[in-house]
Amino acid sequence: QVQLVESGGGLVQAGGSLRLSCVASGIALSFNGVGWFRQPPGKQRELVGGIASGGNTNYANSVKGRFTISRDNAKNTAYLQMDSLKSEDTAVFYCNVYSNGYSYWGQGTQVTVSS
Repeated sequence: QVQLVESGGGLVQAGGSLRLSCVASGIALSFNGVGWFRQPPGKQRELVGGIASGGNTNYANSVKGRFTISRDNAKNTAYLQMDSLKSEDTAVFYCNVYSNGYSYWGQGTQVTVSS
């Protein structure tokens, strides 16, 4: 059974940093790409960025230069390092893995940035 568990969210002041973690079980992140998404209050879920199985990363323009995605294969964990946070980054953040026709999601972690 595949399970993704996010953690690391919380309340932070604008300009601060947070690191989110996505711990996977039942699936090897080293062989699959991982996407990070977020859903701001009252808005649709949007892609923040992702890391491919080979390690290449890509980011939404809104977070480029501020957010960094990485992966620790030994811990089967993906990370989203968020720096220079803005109030508009307030959202529930989710990690996602798409593998063999299935899309797996974590439960999400709330990030609130106060201005």
